[in-house]
Amino acid sequence: MSTTNSMNRRNWLKTTALFTGGLTMLPPALSRLQAAPATGNSTAHATDYAVSPKLPVNLKARLFANENPFGPSPAAKKAIMDAVTTSYQYPMRMIPELEAKICAHEGITPDMLMISSGSSPLLLGTAVSLLGSGGNIVTAETTYDDLPTRCEKVKAQWIKVPLTKDYTHDLDAMEKAITTDTKVVYICNPNNPTGTIVDADKLKAFCERVSQKVTVFVDEAYIDYLPDAGAVTMIRGVKQGQNIIVARTFSKVYGLAGLRIGYIVAPPAIIARLQPNTSCSWAALSAPAISGALASYQDKTYIQDTVKKTIESRQFLYDTLKAEGYSYIPSHANFVMFPLKMDGERFQEEMMKRGVGLRNWKMNNAHWCRISIGRMDEMQAFAAAFKELS
Repeated sequence: MSTTNSMNRRNWLKTTALFTGGLTMLPPALSRLQAAPATGNSTAHATDYAVSPKLPVNLKARLFANENPFGPSPAAKKAIMDAVTTSYQYPMRMIPELEAKICAHEGITPDMLMISSGSSPLLLGTAVSLLGSGGNIVTAETTYDDLPTRCEKVKAQWIKVPLTKDYTHDLDAMEKAITTDTKVVYICNPNNPTGTIVDADKLKAFCERVSQKVTVFVDEAYIDYLPDAGAVTMIRGVKQGQNIIVARTFSKVYGLAGLRIGYIVAPPAIIARLQPNTSCSWAALSAPAISGALASYQDKTYIQDTVKKTIESRQFLYDTLKAEGYSYIPSHANFVMFPLKMDGERFQEEMMKRGVGLRNWKMNNAHWCRISIGRMDEMQAFAAAFKELS
């Protein structure tokens, strides 16, 4: 384990005050984040959680949180169960093995890696560390807004740049939006909620230029749904010394959303800067989560099977929408957005009554639905309910 990622018990207790409500132990920026109420707007993360309490008992299709409905790999399930036996022990000895696996695959060193309980603590650490003293963050207008929302809560400004006509990041406009106060430019690729991707060569060139001025944060949560993740990841830029943070997660294609584990890759100096404000390493992770990640990381057979089934269900959705006279945004991830012909909240409520949980959105002054890709039986349940309303 790297020195940067190591943490003794006393530091661990200080860090986890973030999650136990110990506001008096937290820096002012973290205290503001802890105390701030959840926003009620239609976001790419908060409303996912708001949907849950409204779910009917007879839910037929859980299509609102972009989870992998096919579950963890068989190897991961076994490893998770085996880990329960020794879960009374802190899992500090397990971290180096996972670090080594990730570092070997990506060609990085341990001081370029930070692992935590999903992406959320890493996004929080970024907000506090890079924008806790002010400044602004530049993002697409419609994107995953966990990081910029946290930045606003530490009193940073959020600059939103409209998507292009084909609903992708407008890199040129985003670059022009950068000011002397900009601290971070955030790009989610593939983008949530649109499912669109940025041209890899254009993004590479963008990162090379912009990272000389500000930190570029590239969220690659859904990158494993692409045909060749290695060819499009911006981790290559990190290895070249560029001022880039790349976020990855085991919550999507690996099917470990409920276990909470993810990581970022960044230059050692950025990792060191984020570490004091981020609950990371063994202090944030459970033994079952680490075991599941170890067993499933880069399991090509499992990933290919998951992606294959996702594409089949996604094509069924496309066919259903077209048959009912609806258009959609072609997706590169495990969710699809399509414009509605009725009020979004009403559509969501009516589908919920029929046992189908999904998300409504407002984009470009119109009502949209974002539907996560489910198992085929869930997509059939959606189709049956949708036909009653379309």
